[in-house]
Amino acid sequence: MNFPVLSVITFTPMVAAVLILLLPAQRKNEARAVALAAATFALILSLWAYFNYDQAAAGYQFVEKYTWLNLGQLNISLHFGVDGISMPLVLLTGVVMFTGVLISWGDDHPHVMAGIQDRPREFFAFLFVLASGVFGVFVSLDLFMLFFFYEIAVFPMYLLIVIWGWIVTREYAAMKLTLYLFIGSVVSLVGVLVMYWVAGQNTGVYTFDMLQMEKAGFSQTFQDIWFLPVFLGFAVLGGIWPFHNWSPDGHVAAPTAVSMFHAGVLMKLGAFAALRVGIMLLPQGAQTWSWLIMMFAAIAVVYGAYIAFVQTDFKYMVGFSSVSHMGLVMLGFSTLNRDGLLGSGVQMFSHGVMTALFFAVVGMIYDRAHTREIPELGGINKIMPFATIGFIIGGLVSMGMPGFSGFVAEFPIFMGVWGTQWLVAVIASISIVITAAYIMRNIRQVFFGELPQKFEGHLTDITILDKVAIVVLCLFMIVIGLFPNFMVPLVQTGVDNILRLLGGA
Repeated sequence: MNFPVLSVITFTPMVAAVLILLLPAQRKNEARAVALAAATFALILSLWAYFNYDQAAAGYQFVEKYTWLNLGQLNISLHFGVDGISMPLVLLTGVVMFTGVLISWGDDHPHVMAGIQDRPREFFAFLFVLASGVFGVFVSLDLFMLFFFYEIAVFPMYLLIVIWGWIVTREYAAMKLTLYLFIGSVVSLVGVLVMYWVAGQNTGVYTFDMLQMEKAGFSQTFQDIWFLPVFLGFAVLGGIWPFHNWSPDGHVAAPTAVSMFHAGVLMKLGAFAALRVGIMLLPQGAQTWSWLIMMFAAIAVVYGAYIAFVQTDFKYMVGFSSVSHMGLVMLGFSTLNRDGLLGSGVQMFSHGVMTALFFAVVGMIYDRAHTREIPELGGINKIMPFATIGFIIGGLVSMGMPGFSGFVAEFPIFMGVWGTQWLVAVIASISIVITAAYIMRNIRQVFFGELPQKFEGHLTDITILDKVAIVVLCLFMIVIGLFPNFMVPLVQTGVDNILRLLGGA
């Protein structure tokens, strides 16, 4: 019997959440320590799985299957496995979970409200339930379980924002996020159930196993009708235009670690589910509607960048840049060709790490300066040189600078779009210029120049744990940028499988 690595990764946060809740409420540091231990364990295991994935064999690996419910026509099993697309996302979740715990630890300085001081026990428990759901979606090969974990990942978000979020907008933002994602899930659930019934009628075997459903032979008409509800229902969580509106509000209201999870991992969850269920199970439908997805994505890319450009709130700027960069992922999906899909696979990882870093740095500044208004900040570099370097590296990734992961991801996406629809590639590339403009301007305004008078003697440097988190996040972006073979060949194996389903397109 092989070691069930995917089950252990998936359920480690859930077990940790229960253990944390069993601690007495006043034992705050013990709760943090358990959280850090569990996050470290999950990160080590996901790194182990990542480096032990056999690229030559490709396909789904570390496969495990346990029957969960076998009742007449309901065959539901815990069926886990990862391929070249989902393996990097499992690693991404491990990285964001680990750095999120470090940044939530807090600082005992009197002027600093850093980390989670209020009820850290419940905070980490909810955060880890969410993490379990995320891992579950990325490793599930059973459609019912994928949906089940998807809902587990979305549900704690409401509580995390409403209880620990930014007091000004938290109730509005949490409600808006929950309603958008709930309606999206319901739409895709209807599609999923219809696929289950029709696959059962076509093959005589009723199963939620996605590897079986790939062979179900859905008719062209069926795929044309059901592709959009399934794809867009999941893509709401991926922040696709025009259903992106919940996302910046949610990012801004959430506490720092939750923003990191939200932009770094949860938006990938929506994109991944849209790819896994929409494109891979309904490939002809994807070919029929790819023009529409491409149009939505191109608008998201340019519009997100423009709106980020005019923000004066530092966190809103990062929130809208997320919409723009996730638009690139969807743009790559819409090409349905090798370059576009390969770029999207890498972009999901690259953007996840980059945006987690952005939100971490913005959170560190807000905790110390008590403002996020860009015009009120300045000269932060004098007090927090380490955070400045972290933000600049994130900025270079965001601009797609060669030598960083952003370039490795964005270049193939634009190549793929150029091969399909050159005009869309030209329009979408406007975003590169706008992104460079707002990143450069904000680096100058926030980190350089004079330190405002009111911050003299009040601002403190970030903690050692914050620095560790920044180093971990920067490391991945630089390694992928300098050594693309760390990730590209792995993603390529997953893309080959998608192209096979698309009919060798």
